[in-house]
Amino acid sequence: MSEPLVLLPGFMCDSRLYEDQMADLGRDFVLVSAPVWAGERIEEIASNLLTQLPAKFALAGHSFGGMVAMEILRRAPERVTRIALMNVTPLPETPDFAAMREPRIVGARSGRLAEIMSEEIPVSALAPGPGRGAVRARMLEMAENLGPEAFYCQTRAIQRRRDQQSTLRKLTQPMLILCGAYDTIYPVKRHEFLSQLIPYSKLRVIETAGHLPTLETPRDVTLALREWMSQPLVLR
Repeated sequence: MSEPLVLLPGFMCDSRLYEDQMADLGRDFVLVSAPVWAGERIEEIASNLLTQLPAKFALAGHSFGGMVAMEILRRAPERVTRIALMNVTPLPETPDFAAMREPRIVGARSGRLAEIMSEEIPVSALAPGPGRGAVRARMLEMAENLGPEAFYCQTRAIQRRRDQQSTLRKLTQPMLILCGAYDTIYPVKRHEFLSQLIPYSKLRVIETAGHLPTLETPRDVTLALREWMSQPLVLR
């Protein structure tokens, strides 16, 4: 039996983001889906999670969950056996983007969460096709269930996130970098840059997905994660 696999959901998402992956991979691996909305700083969220997670584990994070995953790796690299980052950036927030998020916080807290989420993850960030509407509906459903306070906490954490480039440059564990070709939030070029930071990384671009590949092309993501989990560990 391999080490447990911890799955960290993306911005305003919960375990339903990984529903298909959990159904498939759960037959062969111990899976843990951990919440990432309890705190206004990524450091706080990561610290709280580390008190609850197994002694050693594989770690996969999407979007905001990927930011938390990088902070876990920075704090406790000896506990992470391998890492997968999906649709994410290691760079800190820019002042312009941080300022842009302020009216979105106000909007989310004033009853316009669905509208604000459509700005955060627009339809144009998803791959075109007949399944796009269903993926968007699932994303909005998760966001509405988490509510405006989770939006506030995660947005504050994003605004204050640190630069994780130095953390990733030290990485020796097997690493998967996965993204969708249609993602306009964290485009492919961002992931190519991310891959160049890390000597033991493998970049996988899914040509028929956008920002939410676990929902858009679940089988492709599951196969990529299964292959990554089967890689031999790099000796530390």
